[in-house]
Amino acid sequence: MTANGHRRAYQSWGRYPRVEQQNVRPVYWRNNDLDLARIDGPVLPYGLGRSYGDSCLNGGGTLLDTSPLNRFIAFDEEAGLLRCEAGVTLADILKLIVPRGWFLPTTPGTKFVTIGGAIANDVHGKNHHRAGTFGRHVTRFELLRSDGERLICSPDENADLFRATIGGLGLTGLILWAEIRVQRVAGPFIAKEQIRFGSIDEFFEISAESDERFEHTMAWVDCLATGKHLGRGLFMRGNYTWPKRIPRKAAEPRSLFTMPVQLPAFALNLATVKAFNSLYYRSQLTRRTFQTVPYDPFFYPLDAIQEWHRLYGAPGFLQYQFVVPYAQDRTAIKDILRQISQSGVVSFLAVLKVFGDVPSPGMLSFPRPGVTLALDFPFRGQRTLALLDRLDEIVRAHGGVLYPAKDARMSAENFQAFYPQWREFARHIDPKFSSSFWRRVTQTTHE
Repeated sequence: MTANGHRRAYQSWGRYPRVEQQNVRPVYWRNNDLDLARIDGPVLPYGLGRSYGDSCLNGGGTLLDTSPLNRFIAFDEEAGLLRCEAGVTLADILKLIVPRGWFLPTTPGTKFVTIGGAIANDVHGKNHHRAGTFGRHVTRFELLRSDGERLICSPDENADLFRATIGGLGLTGLILWAEIRVQRVAGPFIAKEQIRFGSIDEFFEISAESDERFEHTMAWVDCLATGKHLGRGLFMRGNYTWPKRIPRKAAEPRSLFTMPVQLPAFALNLATVKAFNSLYYRSQLTRRTFQTVPYDPFFYPLDAIQEWHRLYGAPGFLQYQFVVPYAQDRTAIKDILRQISQSGVVSFLAVLKVFGDVPSPGMLSFPRPGVTLALDFPFRGQRTLALLDRLDEIVRAHGGVLYPAKDARMSAENFQAFYPQWREFARHIDPKFSSSFWRRVTQTTHE
């Protein structure tokens, strides 16, 4: 049940594929004896369900709801070390540390994820070129295995299991608590510069000169633009600040409202998205704008709308994120943008960024040096799936990979080609833990 008395829906954020999850076991206390071995079938930790595909689903098995594990344990304000239970959200952490002059070392595009989920998916943010992934800032955690063993994992203790758990999609055991190193910042505001660019080549020029001077960089891209305007968009970059003229309360997150109903499936179509993209691109009247904004709308614009996935209608949507090695000819990115613009399959949101060369400690982690593009596609059946199959071929041909935490349909063949280290990782999986995603991409079943 949720706080307002409604039955909680244990689905992925994209609502595709749909799994009616009947077996759910809340985890209330980290110190209790949790006899996972007595639960019938496979188990999988579940935080807030913000993974887009089926990596957080366990059809036919049991989900371990970790959201009740939401307590802080310790915060060393001198060293910037925070320890908390696995169900504490990034939103909870921000409420604690921002007034004290600290911020998350890196953050995804929503603060409504648990720290356990952030580790399991080794999330990344707009500052990957400087900070790398979330896993780089994890100092240790406690992992409960299904045989009852509790292990402290760190770079120096149970190091292989530490590496496997970061980016390990919840398959190595149940994280009970974690310790992370947070970042001291100048203030909870962002000195933001936004630049309109007319093509994908111009994006790369701006990105190259931005990474040296700005901690946070990313771009919105109009996926329906063609010809000389292919890949046009708006580039956003910024650094932490606290201008004296802005009152302290302005840094507090905006109040939220809820998307009340599912939009009809026809609401997001080629005509409406093309019109929106054109208006959004042209809404910036000058090439550059300068603005000081609170951190919340800069990092988490979609969090202002609770249940925003309803914008895509009852069929749900698929998020597709890939990274390809950086190349001067930019062939892969251009080919993918052309495929999308010619397909008639619309992507409502498209975010483009260059990853840096800061390595992740995670054995199965997604980020690596290159160019990453994240796309949202309303699910329209076989037409959508066929387009994504074609995009897979381009990504694979150019030595890229897809992001498992956002995947709902890649083939086992492609996954195993993208992540040849999967067999090494599989040796660290807890034999009791599994997921719909893992069974799909390794072609295994549970009786």
